[in-house]
Amino acid sequence: MRSFGYFEEGKTGRISDLRLWKRIFGLCRAWRAGIFWSSLFSLLAASAAVIQPQLLQRGIDLFITASGADAARLDGLFHIALLYGGTAAAAFAAGFGQVVMMEYVGQSVMHRLRSDLYRHLLSLDLAFFHAHPAGRLVTRLTNDIQSMNDMFSLVMVTLFNDLLRLAGVLVALYLTNVRLALLMTIFLPISLIITVFFSRIARDGFRAIRSQLAVVNAFLQEVLSLVGVIQIYGQEADSMAKFRELNGVYLERNLRLIRLFGAFMPLSEFLSSLAIAVILWYGGGETLQRHLTLGELTAFLTYMRLFFQPMQEIARKYSVVQSALASAERIFELLDISGSIIEPTVPIDGSRIRGEIRFAGVSFTYQQEDDGNGHLPEEGKSVLRDIDLHIQSGETIAITGPTGAGKSTLVSLLVRFYDPSAGRILLDGHDLREFAPQTLRRKIGLVLQDPLIEPDTVLANIRQDTGLTRSEVYQILVRTSLDAFVAKLPQGLDTRIGEGGLDLSAGEKQLIAFARVLCRNPAVLILDEATSSVDSEAEQLLEQALRSGFAGRTLLIIAHRLSTVRRANRIAVFAQGRLAELGSHEELLARQGLYAELAAADLRHGRPV
Repeated sequence: MRSFGYFEEGKTGRISDLRLWKRIFGLCRAWRAGIFWSSLFSLLAASAAVIQPQLLQRGIDLFITASGADAARLDGLFHIALLYGGTAAAAFAAGFGQVVMMEYVGQSVMHRLRSDLYRHLLSLDLAFFHAHPAGRLVTRLTNDIQSMNDMFSLVMVTLFNDLLRLAGVLVALYLTNVRLALLMTIFLPISLIITVFFSRIARDGFRAIRSQLAVVNAFLQEVLSLVGVIQIYGQEADSMAKFRELNGVYLERNLRLIRLFGAFMPLSEFLSSLAIAVILWYGGGETLQRHLTLGELTAFLTYMRLFFQPMQEIARKYSVVQSALASAERIFELLDISGSIIEPTVPIDGSRIRGEIRFAGVSFTYQQEDDGNGHLPEEGKSVLRDIDLHIQSGETIAITGPTGAGKSTLVSLLVRFYDPSAGRILLDGHDLREFAPQTLRRKIGLVLQDPLIEPDTVLANIRQDTGLTRSEVYQILVRTSLDAFVAKLPQGLDTRIGEGGLDLSAGEKQLIAFARVLCRNPAVLILDEATSSVDSEAEQLLEQALRSGFAGRTLLIIAHRLSTVRRANRIAVFAQGRLAELGSHEELLARQGLYAELAAADLRHGRPV
């Protein structure tokens, strides 16, 4: 099996900031109109903010410190106050519109990204999920998406507005007083150098935090799915110790980042305060020497506050941006992964599949899970070795053997959840790789030991996406004698099951799953331990349905119980990933080999053979 090139952390192919921003903004293209209106509102809000210090300057220089009649000066101040209030109202209205529009864009983008990521995960093959724990993938859909959502909600909403205000204020500073503006500009490169320095450290810190959170989630998912086993074997203390260790690492990584921003934030505020102090000293001297009016100094100090305020806001939200970029990096890496199951360019038409199957020198090795530090082992576990097996069209063949012999893996290869590591699987003489995976999964029916039953009506669970009418479904049930089972349900086909509806037994679930498969009219049917946990009545119904609804088609029965497999034309016995024996029930018993040993073990445990 090939490596997917997807690692939890440490060895990640790190994406540059520019590429990340290009992809993030690329997601926003579908909402260009919303971005346009948000930008327009931002421009209006920034313009109103830049105008206000000019109004203060005019009010001080023309009416407060100027000489003249008090009535005229008060009248002038009144008009300045009206203009100032008008700009404040305009800034409020524009800010409201900008926030609403940008929030709409952000929420829409996150909704699309979450859907795209979920759709992409569903498209990946089982080899990927075998190598990567579900808990870590859930982190992508939850925590990482939420981190990006926080960036849109808390940062993108105000970032453009802050940048516009910075640009407008910088221009206004130079127009107000060039010497003071040049003096203030000295502090800009210092701020930029500090920001870049902290950005590199912060991104690594957020990567480490997201990585450890994924490890914690994966551990919790595994533990909660096996909590009964942990309690039975008294492993609570060991499990708690492991969780305490993982949680402790997560805490330390968060505290390390808190200490980093604990230094960064006060340093940014200190620089802005230092700049204002220098301007106050120098500008105050200029004012005392009549080189600068009091209004100009007041306007300049106000502009500086307006200049450093968005810089401080950006600094405060810097942690959100870095966290979001770390999450975006991980999300895009996952979206860029392609599965190992490659669809053919021109797939074979599967409408006339007869059901002849041949395994030719098939071997298979599972890719191992990563070790939690982002490393995938080079060698996986070999499950099947050099399997040669020919199944005729219309034949019923049983596959049995000890646990771990590779029986279910054989089924997974046949429906192309995986591709063989070596050898070929032929269906009607064509390599399975020549068929589209969805075609195979429609023409090869699979009934599992624990079938998926959705919280819906019996009819919906049987029909699913086949498009059959209610009467067509009922005709299939009548033809396979499953109508008697449906007739016993409280509302027949309209009986609701699961989540407040009827709870079905294992046998009843199997009957529904079998009826569901028959609606697809498959050429090959696989029963993977489908009768291992059903009662005798349900098993008889299944056998009757097989005889009446599946006669003449290829049938594979995967089972441990020899009473189930003995009815097959031939029995394939697997052991340690190899085909050990092949023949009828009587032939295999006469050989006194592995099958005879399994039969003797069944008899000792009181199970009929």
